[in-house]
Amino acid sequence: MLIPGIVIVFIYSYIPMLGIIMAFQKYIPTKGLLHSKWVGMKNFEYLFNMPDFYQVLWNTVFIAIMKIGFGLVVPITIAILLNEVGKRFVKRWVQTLIYLPHFLSWVILGGVLIDILSPSTGLVNQFLGLFSIEPIFFLGDNDWFPFTLILSEIWKEFGFSTIVYLAALTTINPSLYEAAVIDGANRWKQTWHITIPGMLPVIVLMATLSLGNVLNAGFDQVFNLYSPLVYESGDIVDTLIYRVGLIDMQYGAATALGLFKSFISFMLVSVSYWLAYKVADYRIF
Repeated sequence: MLIPGIVIVFIYSYIPMLGIIMAFQKYIPTKGLLHSKWVGMKNFEYLFNMPDFYQVLWNTVFIAIMKIGFGLVVPITIAILLNEVGKRFVKRWVQTLIYLPHFLSWVILGGVLIDILSPSTGLVNQFLGLFSIEPIFFLGDNDWFPFTLILSEIWKEFGFSTIVYLAALTTINPSLYEAAVIDGANRWKQTWHITIPGMLPVIVLMATLSLGNVLNAGFDQVFNLYSPLVYESGDIVDTLIYRVGLIDMQYGAATALGLFKSFISFMLVSVSYWLAYKVADYRIF
């Protein structure tokens, strides 16, 4: 039963790793891997000396960390609020409504956001105009663009992430709430002293496992929303790889940047799994 999966993973995940050698070559497609000129670490030197490399790295880390942080706080809060809803049909209706954006691609949502956030005809700016607020160019202003990415990502994914925390709530013993009521605890004290501590192992686990995504700021989202106007604040490692490799056709430099990202991500994933094992007693193997 495992053989088909192993074969597919080997063909599409391991064999392509041979292309890593391009990171150390001045790769020319017509010459191939065997005959392209070997340049050693020059591709890495070229990347690290690019004027915008460190800005791109900062953008990636900032956007990813903010997404991770809000991606924990918002689903936890919504899960706790949904847990307090007494009527089951209302709870299911709300759950279905907030899940829906997760199943839409960024190609679709990108077009929707471009229309909604337009400084001239967008609904958001028309609403702000009712309060005499000047139109905001959310997708073309370097001050606003990173936060637009963060908020739109949270809006898209928080409903689906809520599932994990709702599942964690079902493991809490109901007798604890009954005892708290007898002791005179209100809903807020029950949440603070029973609900949150009961969810804590899952929260710690999800937080530690998310460390591996520090350099994954969301290529699909950024690619569909950004423009040269916001390269300063919205350009990330993945979009830089795309432009260097596919637009500028510097395949060696793009591969070097991808290898750099993969190495850092590997280190972060290793640390996150070690922390998950130590803190939450989570094991993969």
